[in-house]
Amino acid sequence: MKANLKKITLALVITSCALAGYFWWLASRPVEIIAIHQEGNFSEVLVKSFPFTDKAKINWWLANKDALKIKYNIPSPSAPGSFYVNFWDFRDGYKEQGKYDRRCFDDMHTAKNCIDKNVVFSVENNRKKEILFTVYDGRYRMEKNGKITKLKDE
Repeated sequence: MKANLKKITLALVITSCALAGYFWWLASRPVEIIAIHQEGNFSEVLVKSFPFTDKAKINWWLANKDALKIKYNIPSPSAPGSFYVNFWDFRDGYKEQGKYDRRCFDDMHTAKNCIDKNVVFSVENNRKKEILFTVYDGRYRMEKNGKITKLKDE
């Protein structure tokens, strides 16, 4: 009986370690920017391996916003200063329009210029020049002093 319990415990420990390692590997992969589509002050960024959690997404933006500005001119504010940046999951690549509710890009002159609508993260600013983050679990606001708070459902 004790031998069976030890085998089960060992199997659970090995399985737990393997799962923990797999999730650590998933979370530690670098974000891959596949393409950028811009129209006015709207920027659409197609990504692979984007962080999972709300906090990790916001932290990724904060750590990479200067590099995005230098390399891709993102965000690209309008004359009054407003901007919108959407990060889309590009896991399945470009597709033809065919299916209902795909996001298509007019700057591409090819049959495969659409993606399935799966936005993983959005960043915009408001009239007060505060930064707003939209994630799966809600919206957050970064005030001018850098403090980030979760907004209550409206």
